[in-house]
Amino acid sequence: MGAISEEHFDQTFALNVKGLLFTVQKALPLFTDGGSIILNASMAGSKGMPAFSVYAASKAAVRSFARGWASDLKDRKIRVNAVSAGVIPTEGYSKAGLTQEQIAGFAAQMIPAIPAGRVGSPEEIAKAVLFLASDDASFVNGIDLFVDGGMAQI
Repeated sequence: MGAISEEHFDQTFALNVKGLLFTVQKALPLFTDGGSIILNASMAGSKGMPAFSVYAASKAAVRSFARGWASDLKDRKIRVNAVSAGVIPTEGYSKAGLTQEQIAGFAAQMIPAIPAGRVGSPEEIAKAVLFLASDDASFVNGIDLFVDGGMAQI
């Protein structure tokens, strides 16, 4: 394990845990009974990966929120689920300072660990979220839906 700065830890948890908690808390009065909340988790929160321990811990907290809030909000019939995305190259990688070449290299390096044999797309994540938000998922509550090509399952 490499050295992790307190600043990195604080920033990661502020964004992924604290920000999520207070956003949902402020939004809840606007929710109608029977609504659906879908949280953005990550397969990294369930699979030990080198150099991702702080990020993984913050996403594991997101998963825990889905479970707890599904129970907390049952009287309002608000469903709470999480989506754990796998390797999905997006502009977020660029915003983190990676070049297009580095992003492509990272994706290529990860493909052998993905049973589907490829990285995913933002559209595939969107379809999973759309399902969880729909009436088709009316009996789905408190889950962590992995949209990762099977990476966290092996």
